Amino acid sequence: MNFRSIYAHGFVRVAACTGRTAIADPPANAEAILRQARECSDEGVALAVFPELGLSGYSIEDLLLQDVVLDGVEDALAQVVAGSAELLTVLVVGAPLRHRGRVFNCAVVVHKGRVLGVAPKSYLPTYREFYETRQLTPGDLERGGTILVGDREVPFGPDLLFAAEDVAGFVLHVEVCEDMWVPVPPSAEAALAGATVLANLSGSPITVGRAEDRKLLSRSASSRCLAAYVYAAAGLGESSTDLSWDGQTMIYENGVLLAETERFPDGDRRSVADVDLDLLRQERQRMNSFDDNRRTHQDRTGDFRRIPFTLDPPATDLGLRRVVERFPFVPADVERLALDCYEAYNIQVSGLRQRLSAIGEPKVVIGVSGGLDSTHALIVAARAMDRAGRPRTDILAYTMPGFATSGGTKENAFALMRALGVSVHELDITATARLMLAELGHPFASGEPVYDVTFENVQAGLRYDYLFRIANYRGGIVLGTGDLSELALGWSTYGVGDHMSHYNVNGGVPKTLIQHLIRWVSNSGQFDESVGKILSVIVEQEISPELVPGKELQSSESKVGPYALQDFTLFHVLRYGMRPSKIAFLAWHAWRDVEAGAWPVHFPPHRRVAYDLPEIRHWLEVFCKRFFGFAQFKRSALPNGPKVSAGGSLSPRGDWRAPSDGNAEAWLRDLARFDLS
Repeated sequence: MNFRSIYAHGFVRVAACTGRTAIADPPANAEAILRQARECSDEGVALAVFPELGLSGYSIEDLLLQDVVLDGVEDALAQVVAGSAELLTVLVVGAPLRHRGRVFNCAVVVHKGRVLGVAPKSYLPTYREFYETRQLTPGDLERGGTILVGDREVPFGPDLLFAAEDVAGFVLHVEVCEDMWVPVPPSAEAALAGATVLANLSGSPITVGRAEDRKLLSRSASSRCLAAYVYAAAGLGESSTDLSWDGQTMIYENGVLLAETERFPDGDRRSVADVDLDLLRQERQRMNSFDDNRRTHQDRTGDFRRIPFTLDPPATDLGLRRVVERFPFVPADVERLALDCYEAYNIQVSGLRQRLSAIGEPKVVIGVSGGLDSTHALIVAARAMDRAGRPRTDILAYTMPGFATSGGTKENAFALMRALGVSVHELDITATARLMLAELGHPFASGEPVYDVTFENVQAGLRYDYLFRIANYRGGIVLGTGDLSELALGWSTYGVGDHMSHYNVNGGVPKTLIQHLIRWVSNSGQFDESVGKILSVIVEQEISPELVPGKELQSSESKVGPYALQDFTLFHVLRYGMRPSKIAFLAWHAWRDVEAGAWPVHFPPHRRVAYDLPEIRHWLEVFCKRFFGFAQFKRSALPNGPKVSAGGSLSPRGDWRAPSDGNAEAWLRDLARFDLS
């Protein structure tokens, strides 16, 4: 399939539709439904959900028992079925239908000129403003049945799953309004039986606060059921005799709001979003308690009926109708980012505070380079000491210049240490490094400008060798500074190097989040103004290990890739197990245009860049080779440290267990499936 098609990457486009209802006028409602259905089909929508009793109107009360209305509904339904013949979209429309001498409140599932099945409303409210059992019959016991629609018997009941044979994972279940308000909704059983997309046709008149209740229930259903929840409520045109209507529509996926429309619309409105079926499948695979719950309820979930259909989705570029965060570890929403930073920082502080308390309150020994990671670890340690009621001088901070240490970073390190009031030390490693290189017979010792991995690691190793011995001598523990991104890429010196410590507060924090954590600490007044000013300078520096001398600053990102892209890949690999080709598709939509989409607050405009598909592919290949084929042996021997992000950690005792001698071939083959030039 076309790389640019959503249907090539496990997405399905769904819509929750509302519009003007013509009460007790089924032909007019059928035409209104078909008008939106045709537009949805043109947009590549696979599923369109319309409001409860949409063919008749929800608010007509005793008119639901009038033959002319019910006859008209049957004719209007036939009109919708016929009009769907040439459309891509599965339509779910609300209709009162006669069955066994009673009238049922039904959701009719229509596709390409036929009715696939009918789901009756299970639970009818008869409290406060509702009086549905006066006209309608509960459908909760109608499992395993059929109903005559036109001249065909079709499946009838709340136990129906509509499964697309040509879109993997697209399994639809439909419930109606009140069904989601009960303790055990039909959709919960359906999800356990395999439904991934849950639809709700709603009448739901509006009262103050009800819209938030609907959102709470929809979000909860999508989160608990590891599913998408597509909700469409009645709006304009319903009777105002005693009630009013707001036409709320929304789409949730695994607890995340993908799309919603404004309420009280004056015409047709629809929420449209691309649901990630792969993400839902992955969540269910890894959350074993989901299937354990199915086994507990298998007497009910085992007899759901599966109704197959063929969607025949388009293979064209339809765009992508969902927000893809450039920085999945760093939300663009201002309030959410502030909350995430507050929680992340305090997770780190609390973790270190507990560790120090548990092992007898040792001093903290830390190497401070003036770069991002050591800066953040230092301000975490300072706050941990404050909370313990200990002097910050119990933090033994060492700046350890080597062959390529710049004056700027060294000055920043000293300025930060002094501003925080920790114990300030300098230990120059160059003489010891020269001695070690000479004893190794390294060409650099003879004056040759050979700056290989040995040259770099002699410096990195010596720094931590000194820190560990200082900790022995001064009664302390070495605080690690390496971050999650470096662990993912293997960008650390193994053993006695920045790979190792007694406790690492940064091991669960990706590089892109550390930058915002430092900004948050600075801007939220965690320390005094002098500290904040220094932090603001440090966070703008180029990321560099400063191990190789020369006029041009050594750049980490030129070797392992832009951390923005590599953190994007890391999140989707670690959290959702996504294929590289799909990650490339998402990254292309997130990063191809600087002007498209929101950037995190305080992100400097001069650092806002775009990446084209060849760049994305190149750095994805680098990531796969390093993450899957090289770096695991380092991660298999990590020190302790707290998990911080819901995106995951790389601790071998936590989120990620993998063989140290693995390879990247499967991921590289997937990346080669598409032409990404």
